[in-house]
Amino acid sequence: MTRLPPESDPVAILQQLVRIDSVNPDLVPGAAGEVEIAAWCGEWLVARGFEVTVLEHIPGRPSVVGVKQGTGTGRSLMLNAHLDTVGVATYAANPFSGELRDGRVYGRGAVDTKSGLAAILVAAARASALGLAGDVIVTLVADEEFGSIGTEEVLRTLNADAALVIEPSSLELTTAHRGFAWFELELTGLAAHGSQPELGVDAIWHAGLALAALDGLRQRLNAEPAHATLGHGAVRVSKIVGGDDAATVAARCVLTVERRMLPGQPPDRVEAELRALFTAVAVGEPQFQFTLTRLVGRAAFEAEPHWPIVRALTANTERVLARPAATRGEPFWTDAGLILQAGIACVVFGADGEGLHADTEWADAQSVRALADILEGTITDFCGLAAD
Repeated sequence: MTRLPPESDPVAILQQLVRIDSVNPDLVPGAAGEVEIAAWCGEWLVARGFEVTVLEHIPGRPSVVGVKQGTGTGRSLMLNAHLDTVGVATYAANPFSGELRDGRVYGRGAVDTKSGLAAILVAAARASALGLAGDVIVTLVADEEFGSIGTEEVLRTLNADAALVIEPSSLELTTAHRGFAWFELELTGLAAHGSQPELGVDAIWHAGLALAALDGLRQRLNAEPAHATLGHGAVRVSKIVGGDDAATVAARCVLTVERRMLPGQPPDRVEAELRALFTAVAVGEPQFQFTLTRLVGRAAFEAEPHWPIVRALTANTERVLARPAATRGEPFWTDAGLILQAGIACVVFGADGEGLHADTEWADAQSVRALADILEGTITDFCGLAAD
């Protein structure tokens, strides 16, 4: 293969991207956010003939969309990766060094997922330079690490025949991941002096009843047939706040409940399940008063092996790696859930590395180059060449 010029080397681009602070300000108040890195990526795409639009419904939180139109005779493909990173307060060294050492690029976001940004930029430029039948749509989004406002904004304005969501996966196809929903359960009691608890209604005591009910749900989830790659759904309480002082019966207690869901378990169904669970508690304890509020809900994701995008990615993974393509499921959520919900077939794929959200993060340089090669071939196969 012809040696590419430095600006087309995804590892060199990765190093530059890591040196740009793009910590999500919703995670770390006052952090840099995506403005600088969005400008860098936008300029890079413009210089290579992409039509670039910046989406910024929330000021200071830009997402970059770069489109290279084909002849109109092929399928369109969206390539999605996020610009933001988590914080660096506990990072062990310089989080923005971008140092290449012993085949690894170090720094915050190196693998999660500036490796994906670099590979998308290079692959999209290479493939589109060949002359494609279908459109290549590059979406580099804000806020994936917190609220996914970037991908939500993209999906309000764009559509595609399929999408690749680039997240770290050790060059294995992530064909499923769990969904999640967070709820606030507010229990209302009646304050009374601690010396006469019978005159009050203890909201903290009722929290114990709620915990017991949730434990019963947890056991039922674990008794259900396991998903092939995701195992079982899960439920847990992540936070409890209640009571005023040691001498007063608690008039209020609030529990934050997290539910992790499998494909086919939408947030609406999960909310109804929890509401029925606590209503049953109230039947047994008439003074049990609750309000259940959904804070956020994201559906699970699962790709079908017969989808053309899955077949194209599988074939190119096997071609570049010279071995059978591996598939996996993930317990965590990605923006693929939103993209699939919008009716766009998609699959998650990305580079190898370690240290996601940890004190030291790195991406394997060889895997980043392989990722770019795989993406280039997948774009070409899926969109088709104009000459074809």
